[in-house]
Amino acid sequence: MFVDRVRVPEGLAPDRAHHDQWPFTIPCVAQLIEEGLSFNRPVTFLVGDNGSGKSTMVEAIAESFNLDAYGGRLARVHGRPDPTKTPLGEVLRAETTSAGARMLAGPRKRKKGFFLRAETAFDMTENLGGVQGYWEEDTSAMSHGEGFLTMFQAMFDAPGFYVMDEPEAALSFTACLRLVGLMHQLGQSGAQVVCATHSPILASTPGADIIEVGDHGYRRTRWEDLELVDHWRRYLADPHAYLRHIITP
Repeated sequence: MFVDRVRVPEGLAPDRAHHDQWPFTIPCVAQLIEEGLSFNRPVTFLVGDNGSGKSTMVEAIAESFNLDAYGGRLARVHGRPDPTKTPLGEVLRAETTSAGARMLAGPRKRKKGFFLRAETAFDMTENLGGVQGYWEEDTSAMSHGEGFLTMFQAMFDAPGFYVMDEPEAALSFTACLRLVGLMHQLGQSGAQVVCATHSPILASTPGADIIEVGDHGYRRTRWEDLELVDHWRRYLADPHAYLRHIITP
């Protein structure tokens, strides 16, 4: 693993004037500032609904390891010339393992890390196919799902620190299963993955640490105890039990 913990040092914590401003009003962000977040396993999922703050957290976690919140590889030569950090990313700091410290201090070619976010992944598949240091295949000629998987397999190919924000956005059921296999393999190989998702399929990756994010803040839980999993089970068993509340006869 490369990051043991992320936290906001006391001197960087927002003062009272900023406590009422976004994103510090989000319950999970407030808890992160108060307690920090430790990583116990190679693969960690932040699971929550839209607006829960999971994407805000993973963006800042990526930035704490010198990854641009816009998305992309560690020590890249292409991309935005002057990346601007997110408000949480400005104050969040990573406590790295010895392997993480060596990677950040080492030569650019040995820095293995990537931040994939759904909003910018399509631009990457359209523009980075064939660019040195990325992937050889012309992903612009592929479907979104196949392009995403090609990018995953090319960029997540060695032990490194990999952060993902809702990678399931362009993936089918079968493609999600393939991504589960890839993330499990990464965890077994010495890589570290932190992923925000609302996919019960991705969250089922064997051996992963699952953190549920919501109005309560965040808490560790088991896959079978996730509110997300409970809703999907009940919906698939009886869609009408949900649809009757939103569809007028």
